[in-house]
Amino acid sequence: MLASVAAVALLAPPASAQQAAQSPKAEEAKAAPPGATLLDKILVLSRTGETAIESLASASHIDQEQLDRRMATTPNEMLLGVPGIAAQADARRVGTSINIRGLQDFGRVAVIVDGARQNFQRSDHGTQSTVYIDPELVKSVDVIRGPVANTYGSGAIGGVVFFDTKDAEDFLKPNETWAGSVTGRYESNGKGWTTSASGAYRFNENWDALGNIVYRNYDDYKDGDGDAVKGTGFDVLSGLLKTTIRPTDNSALKLGWVGSSDGWNEISGGAPVNDVDLKSNTFTARYNVTDEDKSWLDLHINTSYNKTNLDLTSLVPLKRFDPVTGLSVVLPTGSTSTFDVGTTSIDIWNTSRFETAGVAHELTYGGDWAGDNVKTDGTAGGDSFYTPSGKRNVSGAYVQDKLTWDWLEVIAGLRYDNYSLKDDTHQTSGDRVSPRVTVGVSPFESAGLAGVQFYGTYAEGYRSPSLTETLISGNHPAGVSFPFLPNPNLRPETGKTTEFGVNYKQNDILEAGDAVRIKAAYFNNNVDDYIDGVTLSPFDPTSGCPFGPGIPICFQYQNFAKAKINGFEMEGVYDASWGYAGLSASIINGHTISYEGDQADLATIPSSQVTAQLGLRFLEDKLTVGGEVQYNGKPKGNAVAKNYTLVNAFASYQATDNLKVDFRADNLFDVKYANPLNGSTTVAVYEPGITLKLAATMRFGG
Repeated sequence: MLASVAAVALLAPPASAQQAAQSPKAEEAKAAPPGATLLDKILVLSRTGETAIESLASASHIDQEQLDRRMATTPNEMLLGVPGIAAQADARRVGTSINIRGLQDFGRVAVIVDGARQNFQRSDHGTQSTVYIDPELVKSVDVIRGPVANTYGSGAIGGVVFFDTKDAEDFLKPNETWAGSVTGRYESNGKGWTTSASGAYRFNENWDALGNIVYRNYDDYKDGDGDAVKGTGFDVLSGLLKTTIRPTDNSALKLGWVGSSDGWNEISGGAPVNDVDLKSNTFTARYNVTDEDKSWLDLHINTSYNKTNLDLTSLVPLKRFDPVTGLSVVLPTGSTSTFDVGTTSIDIWNTSRFETAGVAHELTYGGDWAGDNVKTDGTAGGDSFYTPSGKRNVSGAYVQDKLTWDWLEVIAGLRYDNYSLKDDTHQTSGDRVSPRVTVGVSPFESAGLAGVQFYGTYAEGYRSPSLTETLISGNHPAGVSFPFLPNPNLRPETGKTTEFGVNYKQNDILEAGDAVRIKAAYFNNNVDDYIDGVTLSPFDPTSGCPFGPGIPICFQYQNFAKAKINGFEMEGVYDASWGYAGLSASIINGHTISYEGDQADLATIPSSQVTAQLGLRFLEDKLTVGGEVQYNGKPKGNAVAKNYTLVNAFASYQATDNLKVDFRADNLFDVKYANPLNGSTTVAVYEPGITLKLAATMRFGG
């Protein structure tokens, strides 16, 4: 059917340059400043209405046009080419752990969907803290790198990733009461299908609603050598419901639900051993009210509840070690493990804008609270010990003032954090005040240099230990037996980042209406009391590791004196009537330092990357074709990683107002490669080889 739709699209007479699902808001963004680029788009994540190019921080924005071009199947594909960010999505694919500047897992990166923190965590040999949000439901992604994002919640010493889902006003045209669309997509590698249907309705000018449902079904994909990678197939059903109510001209209430139901098989020794069922539901309520001029009142109140349930059912008899005695036992087929994580949160802030003595102020102040409730259980043995049950509460309050005077901009802020966590036998807590100071200068007035802005930042962030890091216990459940030891004396991590950057924007360079935007930064992050897993020996009397059955070691999360991470990032784009060209790069190095002064490579350091993009526009912008080339450099000390280069190609054709066809080829030269974040000392999970994607979208409305 899809091939027929594509053929109709190619034969149909072109009628408009707008996308099939083009919205009034998107049309404004295209028509607004001449020479506007992606870096000129306002960051949803920003609490002062900044664009990425205006931000005195390492910030990136991915809009709907880019997301459509990437034809992403999983969250990590949405983040292609964003400097300083990587994703760990192993063979399961439905769970993605996001890495910013070499930091990931246990809340070091705050992953937020429509204002709701995604805190699901399950300890395993692959990804730890994972999120799944279907790319079809997302209209934009914002990224802020580093602890400068300390107004967005506790613990984000690595940074923040904010997924903003679609609204009815992004879908409905100004004169429409209702609209719908249907998308069908086929992928050659894994022979997978994606089907998506959307519907929006405008009840009146102050009330609208949107619904979206997406189903994906994929077989195991093949790597660059043509070998099937077992356990990579999955099917997932996702959905979105959202309504926006505007009680007055200056207020809006958004109520939303995002959910998914996923299924896949876990593989061990080349054979399926567990059937996995995962259900995730996120409920959000967001209210904003302002005064007429957005001067003293710009109040936001966000509340959310996120619940993730993961159930494992064994497909074969399981050899396990009793979590208490460490003795070998055999569990029958059908044994289960359950992981239930619920997160409740509230976030309130206000921004007041005023002037004193010619200095403009944007004063932002607020507070937030999030509570995690983790329940693990089952008959499969061990799972509930190394992903322990318990409760954790984190809260904070902050004040930040952005002062602007002519060529000088200063941002000063303080954040107070508090945490507590407990289970039936342990309880721990802590608090801290973290500062942030940023100074930006625009020293030049000449036409060619007026768009140059330099900035320097010092910022701190505070991450409490997670339930797993603090309370993990029992014996390793399979393979070999050894004990996990809890550590209720873990100290929180403190990230201390120094960053120097430059922003540059200029219009009308080579032709009228063209634009160039560049952001670049060097950063140095010292994470004091960094937490990582270590192996202990029972022969060391100070280790607390007991002798027992199995191999003579213990595993425990402990503090290191610090982790030192530094690097360079840049992101640039040139946009003109004929097309665009982009270049991004990130170089990251890092290691841990013990209290005795011993250094070790940090296993979460991703590949250094350089990504080049080129897009050409034809037929009055109805047709866009282009490609991407990305070089990935082997991280220091990674035993399985290698240097590799990927080449992708894409094309998009807007056949009519209501019909659009997209094509994409990923890994065009069929390179066999592994994500270094997925590697251990002996095993690599190879990523997909060449993958061809073809999609068609039909839209209708009235």
